[in-house]
Amino acid sequence: MGEKVVATGFDLSDRLRYRRKLRQCLMGLERLLEEKRFDRPRNLMGLEIELNLTDSDGLPRMMNEEVLERIASRDFQTELAQFNIEVNIAPHRLGGRVLDRLAEELRIGLGYADRKSREVGAHIVMVGILPTLGAQDMVSANLSRADRYMMLNDRILAARGEDISLDIAGVERLTTTSASIAPEAACTSMQMHLQVTPARFAAVWNAAQVAVAPQIAMGANSPFLFGRELWSETRIPLFLQATDTRPEELRVQGVRPITWFGERWINGPYDLFEENVRYFPSLLPICEDEDPLRVLDEGGVPSLKELTLHNGTVYRWNRPVYAVVDGVPHLRVENRVMPAGPTVADVIANAAFYYGLVRALAEAQRPVWGRLPFAVAEANFDTACRDGIDAVLRWPKGARGGSLAEVAAVDLVRDELLPLAAAGLDAWGIDPVDRDHYLGIIEGRCSRRTNGARWQRDAFHRELGRGPDRQRALAAMTLRYCELMHSGVPVHEWPD
Repeated sequence: MGEKVVATGFDLSDRLRYRRKLRQCLMGLERLLEEKRFDRPRNLMGLEIELNLTDSDGLPRMMNEEVLERIASRDFQTELAQFNIEVNIAPHRLGGRVLDRLAEELRIGLGYADRKSREVGAHIVMVGILPTLGAQDMVSANLSRADRYMMLNDRILAARGEDISLDIAGVERLTTTSASIAPEAACTSMQMHLQVTPARFAAVWNAAQVAVAPQIAMGANSPFLFGRELWSETRIPLFLQATDTRPEELRVQGVRPITWFGERWINGPYDLFEENVRYFPSLLPICEDEDPLRVLDEGGVPSLKELTLHNGTVYRWNRPVYAVVDGVPHLRVENRVMPAGPTVADVIANAAFYYGLVRALAEAQRPVWGRLPFAVAEANFDTACRDGIDAVLRWPKGARGGSLAEVAAVDLVRDELLPLAAAGLDAWGIDPVDRDHYLGIIEGRCSRRTNGARWQRDAFHRELGRGPDRQRALAAMTLRYCELMHSGVPVHEWPD
């Protein structure tokens, strides 16, 4: 959805034409795969991090246009709401001291952006959901002033035919409604990209689906929404509900939501694109003039614009991406489960754990997904989002056994997955100094049973015990979080 679309109306013929173009694009993708036209392995990875803007009291600041004018860098872009911006890190080759280089780039870039933001009274915060957000902030007037956001808002509400309903039961329960998709903007995440060859795509995507539960258990950072204490990673149910195009009747029928874990292990990249076209009607039926099959017949590479646009409105937690760079097509897996923050060190540790673990799982002689039913992987994801660092997951018992055992996420990660992640980083050629430092942060979270969500909850209850009301306690906790975020010390070492 990074494409800049032009707001326009659609008639009935647009949808039919778009469906035909999507099918042509699928045929084009199938031909590209059969003809082995894709870029060879380049071991490229990339990061995107969504950020919040606050005032000096830790409350949301609706001024992303003014902040971006001050920053004046193409690395920083608008996001859905006026209190959001996004930073994009240029692709890097996995290997050597790349993790330390990424950390330094992020520290410099975010430090500069925060200084420029302060010139107009704003501060940058890396957190999954800003704890001080209120329902009154989540209105259409606070959406960013860009056509694509308003169009997406209008199309989701038109498909749904009624207000957005939020109902999240965690430590407490939140029920509310919204006349726009603005609550989605509360979700600020970190997306990790990995370029993959078609032959390795299925193994990498399946491995990434296995990895999401341990990822979230270690990195959850979103326990509060609209003043309520909910899941450890409340972003996940919030995003699903805030983008849901289904009225109640379709939900009861079991119609798939556009925010989707999936329903099966795959055999190749075509499976995911084909499912997206088969299951989900178009939200933005915008057609280009390109005839993808004619382009292929003439020896060219089609952009498959309709397919990429449609794919961008189906929010898989591990999303397939098709792109063309310098005339050569490539495929990526985009991992979208992680929240932003708390610190640069934590962000890079999360990246190290993901890239190492996925490499090792994808190359295992006996893949985990051959012993782990897909429904169990999805249930693990749900459990990790609810319980975070305290999650208990179901996992294959032993290297050869077929049974499943319940195991605490911290024990699973420390005893089995961190050694795998280390081996995966070795396979990427990551320097041992970087490997040990950043995976050591994940090990520290296991030892202290602390991640961003746990720190926020503990800090909030300490503040609440001193007597202020809930909103003041949340604001005080948020300001302390911001102070420690800028210290750079990873969250498991933050003081009480």
